[in-house]
Amino acid sequence: MVVGRRFGPARRTTTALLTGLLGVLAPLGAALPAWAQTAPADGYWATPPPVDESKRPADEGKPDKNYTQTKGCVQRSTLGQNIEIKNRPWGQEYLQISKAQDIVRAATPDRSAGGGIKVAVIDTGVTNHPWFQNRLESGRDYVAGTTRGQKPGLEDCDGHGTEVAGIIAAKPDNPEVGFVGVAPDATIVSFRQLSENYGPAKETAAPPASSTGGTPSSSTNPPAGSETQLPPSSGGGGSSEGDHTSPGQTNGGRQLEKEGTAGTLKTLAEILVRIADRGDIKVVNMSVDNCRTADGGITAGEQQVQAAIHYAASKDIVIVAAAGNVTDKCPQNDQPDVKRPKTIVTPPWFADDVLSVGAIEEKTGSVAPFSVHGPWVGVAAPGTKIISLDPAEGSSGLANLTFESGDKASEIQGTSFAAPYVAGLAALVRAKYPNLSAKQVVNRIKETAQHPAAPGGRDQFVGAGVIDPVAALTQILPSEVGNMAPMPSQQMAQLPPANDRSSTPVIVALAGTAGGVVALLITVFVMRTVRRTRPAETTSTRR
Repeated sequence: MVVGRRFGPARRTTTALLTGLLGVLAPLGAALPAWAQTAPADGYWATPPPVDESKRPADEGKPDKNYTQTKGCVQRSTLGQNIEIKNRPWGQEYLQISKAQDIVRAATPDRSAGGGIKVAVIDTGVTNHPWFQNRLESGRDYVAGTTRGQKPGLEDCDGHGTEVAGIIAAKPDNPEVGFVGVAPDATIVSFRQLSENYGPAKETAAPPASSTGGTPSSSTNPPAGSETQLPPSSGGGGSSEGDHTSPGQTNGGRQLEKEGTAGTLKTLAEILVRIADRGDIKVVNMSVDNCRTADGGITAGEQQVQAAIHYAASKDIVIVAAAGNVTDKCPQNDQPDVKRPKTIVTPPWFADDVLSVGAIEEKTGSVAPFSVHGPWVGVAAPGTKIISLDPAEGSSGLANLTFESGDKASEIQGTSFAAPYVAGLAALVRAKYPNLSAKQVVNRIKETAQHPAAPGGRDQFVGAGVIDPVAALTQILPSEVGNMAPMPSQQMAQLPPANDRSSTPVIVALAGTAGGVVALLITVFVMRTVRRTRPAETTSTRR
């Protein structure tokens, strides 16, 4: 007790000093961003840092730079003909899209497939193709001012965004056409965010003139019959840019912050903030990426996109992104340790709030060689031999080729075109199950996917697997019990008739047995009592 009293003042002094020191250090700790306080020793690789909300940018609603057009826009062919493609794309057949649409139509009051669901397409803009009917809305333009009286976001000089949007919501008016969008009654809200046909004003010259003296023509409509003579998948007449990518090519994919083009991570983040604040958009498709070498860190632009994505996800929006395409500047993640990638792709890196989509190919149904691997890959969908809307202004047909860099034709392929299959499915799920949250919609798509033969049913190639629209729209998930529509009452099983024989013999037998057991117990009790009293009586007699 004496020792305790001797050191009591010293202990109180030490406690006071520690308290004061913590009081001084606390403001310093609060001043650090969340990701800096928890940074691992070797940095961030497969898993990004926690979200720093302070990095979310304010939406300025305009381009971040002064961009001017450097190349001619996609136009109709010199023959003025549209390609007639009546067969259904293999991706539609593989995913049983028509059956999925019938399921949604049968379950919704308006008998539509995605009606009332708005899907934002952040891309190169969307041309007002007649097969969108009146389901195309203007979002915003972050590349340049509009021309020819177009509304913001409804001018697609590159052609990429229209092809993406067509996979989501095109609805042909010709019954002989096999192609149709995944959610053909959904509404597209277009945001033009990037373009390879525009560049910073100080680095560009006036658009080159065509041989006829007008605007240069680069069409998605080659001469009739050319749809059966597509350019090779690499080299030859194929393009070295755009989504036509394979290992070894110099350029590829719709890359943000690519030198000499329009589109930055900052404007992507601003658009996501705008979408979140609108409140009427349920699904976002981003077939745009930024690819860089992994170094364990995170850039300022990536922090802005991460914060904006997290903000949009908190507003109950399903966010879908392309996983990215392999190029010389975006090498494949084929390193032994999947948790330490050599390539980081944004937005897919932020997998907590983004459903990223890898691509599978037609011949084998396996992951396409150009699809970037990564532990952040969520699911996969068809990404080769794509058919979609002709993006040329004034066109009313389809395209199976895309044109880049003015006149270089290539097949339409890439993770850019796998992502809209998933965005369209998300629109169907939201239409059929309006009470599900965005996270539940994503979980439903993942849980019902065709899981790969890998530990935990997922890998870094196709994530949780290739999407299964029919299963996503019909399967009952235990985690959703209480959110689903009322289940039908169970039917009574047809059991055999009851046994009508008399039970009297059984009762008599049981009663007799019980009586015997009682008699036996009484006998045992009497015998034990006699044995206990006998020695006492003998002793008393001898005395």
